[in-house]
Amino acid sequence: MICKHKFLVFFFFFALNSINKVNSQNREELIDAIREANEQNSTKDLKDYKEIINENTVTDLGLFDVHKVDENFYFEINDSLLNREFLMVTRIVKMAREIPLSRHKMSEQVLRWEKFNEKILLREASYSVFASDSLPMREAVSNSNFEPIIATFSIEAKNKSKNSLLIDVTELFERDVKSFGFPQSSRKTYNLSGLDTKLSFIESIRSFPLNVESRHIKTYRSSNTKNGVVSMVLNNSMILLPKVPMKRRYFDQRVGWFTTSQTDYGIDNQEAETVKYLDRWRLEVRDEDIENFKNGELVEPKKPIVYYLDRGTPKKWKKYIKQGIEDWQAAFEEAGFKNAIIAKDPPTKEEDPDWSPEDIRYSVVRYLASPSLNANGPHVSDPRSGEIIESDINWYHNVMKLLRNWYFVQTAAVNPKARSTEFEDEVMGQLIRFVSAHEVGHTIGLPHNMGSSSAYPVDSLRSSSFTKKYGTAPSVMDYARFNYVAQPEDENVVLTPSEWESPNVGVYDKFAVKWGYKPILDVSQDEEIKILKSWIIEKENDMMYRFGSAGIDPSSQTEDLGDDAIKASEYGIKNLKRIVPKLIDWTTEDGETYDELEYMYGQVLSQFRRYMGHVTNNIGGVYQYYKTADQKGAVYSHVDKSFQKACLIFLNQNLFKTPLWIIDKEILTKIEFAGTINRIRSMQSSYLNRLLDFGRIARMIENEALNGDQAYSYIEMMSDLRKGIWNEIYQFSKIETFRRNLQLAYIERIEHLLKNEQDYVSPSYRNYTTTIKVSQSDIRAVALSQIMTIEKDLSKYLKKTNDQMSKIHAQNLIIKIQGIIDMNRS
Repeated sequence: MICKHKFLVFFFFFALNSINKVNSQNREELIDAIREANEQNSTKDLKDYKEIINENTVTDLGLFDVHKVDENFYFEINDSLLNREFLMVTRIVKMAREIPLSRHKMSEQVLRWEKFNEKILLREASYSVFASDSLPMREAVSNSNFEPIIATFSIEAKNKSKNSLLIDVTELFERDVKSFGFPQSSRKTYNLSGLDTKLSFIESIRSFPLNVESRHIKTYRSSNTKNGVVSMVLNNSMILLPKVPMKRRYFDQRVGWFTTSQTDYGIDNQEAETVKYLDRWRLEVRDEDIENFKNGELVEPKKPIVYYLDRGTPKKWKKYIKQGIEDWQAAFEEAGFKNAIIAKDPPTKEEDPDWSPEDIRYSVVRYLASPSLNANGPHVSDPRSGEIIESDINWYHNVMKLLRNWYFVQTAAVNPKARSTEFEDEVMGQLIRFVSAHEVGHTIGLPHNMGSSSAYPVDSLRSSSFTKKYGTAPSVMDYARFNYVAQPEDENVVLTPSEWESPNVGVYDKFAVKWGYKPILDVSQDEEIKILKSWIIEKENDMMYRFGSAGIDPSSQTEDLGDDAIKASEYGIKNLKRIVPKLIDWTTEDGETYDELEYMYGQVLSQFRRYMGHVTNNIGGVYQYYKTADQKGAVYSHVDKSFQKACLIFLNQNLFKTPLWIIDKEILTKIEFAGTINRIRSMQSSYLNRLLDFGRIARMIENEALNGDQAYSYIEMMSDLRKGIWNEIYQFSKIETFRRNLQLAYIERIEHLLKNEQDYVSPSYRNYTTTIKVSQSDIRAVALSQIMTIEKDLSKYLKKTNDQMSKIHAQNLIIKIQGIIDMNRS
């Protein structure tokens, strides 16, 4: 072997020397001869292609030709696809019941297939850090970002007719390749250990023109299950990325958008900068339409966004799902495109037997027979540019039950069409249309805009003309749902987004799509950024164009309407009070059980809880309005003192004062033998604990430190709360059962404040709370002062009350409080 290698080296240098002594034509011939000799030498140990791939082989032609030989799977990779980027997306298809399936997509990574000597390497390419090829920094970035090798494969054979290489990939999908399996972090959560290879195998590998789909069953050992294992079905989608990445459009937090990020070391700053760019479809003007586009005419894109409906979609709902998709055409017209987004039925099996929703060329609304009350719209994007490659909307059958619940509890008081547990098809169809539009919004790049609904005055939502023109929120991407503010005397008020003048697409949605998608031709990247910023500044004083993300900001809440949580909730509660006496009539039929009555009664209570949450979040709330340095005003500002105080009074009157309207004996005697006392206790204590939360109190203390008398202080809030919850001891009146439970819950929460530190707050949750060192703050001193005051007032109450149970309760509370005080003395 040594002699042979020496001969080859000698021959190689001899050949190189000879090349310089011959003319151009002969030089090319000599190079070809050398290449052929090298190929013959490198392939002499390979099998003949036809020895492996023969008439017994099952072949699926596509991006990679996939061959199944007995139980083995082979990829046939064309030379042209070596060193190209592929996006690998790992999804869960089916999951064992022991592990809740909260999400389907588990991971994404960019892969590259490379030839090295006589092997094929599968490497993970990284685009998280970057520097332009033209910059000296590029080498340093490359050196600190070496791309790991996931797997190596021997070349089994070569197909000279196709310039392709054959490799055996069976073990890649049968073995525990962690990049393509159940995530390591999730394995720890559910105590999953190694892969049981005897119970793991490939189910199928299919190839399409732009993607390869591999489905395999993985069985992991588990200490949490009776049989010691957990099985699941995983799917790996390997997608060919475009050779030329799409032009990026850079993110601005004032317009909500799903993004991809990258650390750029090539920017001329004194530190590396994280840049974010939009996830969006590649919508481009056709060459022949550029002049028309520049003249302001609507043009059709080179390639529209097309969604196919799943073949399993019930026929009667197809029309409405399609309408929800194509409602977005109005938004894309603001970006200069007509017919930019289209809904289609899939071809029948007879028309196209090869059509498959797994084919990456097709974005599909997948209709899933699942009890899940949900729908979602994920997408797959190119990490180099943000280009959305494909998106499937997962439509769970039972989302209709969720729509029924919302529509009933939010509109039945004013809407005869909602006064049943089964709606007419047209009614349900329009609700389906709304959800379809919302999920499509996600698939084109838009996240939730929870701040949208706060743009409208509450009383405007009772106006027929206003709601018809502007809807119930400027964005369908808010969780604004249906119009619970409308009252029975309000005529022709719009209740659902499908009734808007521009169905399901609001003012903000049109602006956001224009901002993200309108081509800005013949300008540099920096000039484009300036133009995009100017569009935002044009609308900066109009709240309808505001983007707000959920967090500590009470104007960016889920499930709320309008600019005044108190007023909106008061209207909502009025409607719930109208619904409760009618619940039996609207939810039962002769010969049927009371199951639907029980369920919908629970939905009424859930809606009431939402109203309580909307108001509670204003106490200690901080508004967040995204701004840049050229804009006036604060980014963060505390909720006005008088409004916070009004919110506390609202809670005292509507929640902590026993909501007797909920306790309907006609309903309760038909659905349960017991449970009312615990239900009310649980509801009241839950919101009491939310109110007396360390993070909320921390913001109130800081507000007072910064703004003095203009702030609603922690001590003032505690005083107002005490007067509401302990009202009976100041009025010397009887303390009823529900109130006794609430007062005990109050004492327990005070004890919690005195004994405990704040739980650890993970970085990902810090937009939703505020950290504080409890023992080094005013929290405990004020809490202790409150129960000391209550102890004195209870002693006075004992001398004047004649109710025996109230006396026993007061004596018990005094003993509890004294124990807590003694504990804090030690």
